[in-house]
Amino acid sequence: MSDSIPQNLKYTKEHEWARIEGKTVVVGVTAHAQEALGDVVYVELPKLGTQLVEGKQFGVIESTKAVSDLYAPLSGTVVKVNDELTGNPSIINTDPYGAGWIAEIEPSDAEQVGKLLDAAAYGALLK
Repeated sequence: MSDSIPQNLKYTKEHEWARIEGKTVVVGVTAHAQEALGDVVYVELPKLGTQLVEGKQFGVIESTKAVSDLYAPLSGTVVKVNDELTGNPSIINTDPYGAGWIAEIEPSDAEQVGKLLDAAAYGALLK
């Protein structure tokens, strides 16, 4: 299982991932989350400029099995959203760590990144 967990990302206990890219952080849902959800049919994206609060809901992901809330891995401002998901939400199933990203955030507190789980800790959480 841990082989499939990208080492370069950070994770939350709610199965979101975060990739630091300079001054911004790209977020999405993990492979584990999309497998548990099944076929993703809809993603409610946050609006540009939305102020996210760490651990609070920022969107919804809907599959043929369930509707789940998306939780912000850190606080900050949404600077970009993945509009591709509007017309093709199943990208999350086929490429959760790449083309299936959900939003890009400019963190208001860079220290919060340090509180996220690394790949080993996330792998241990899944066991």
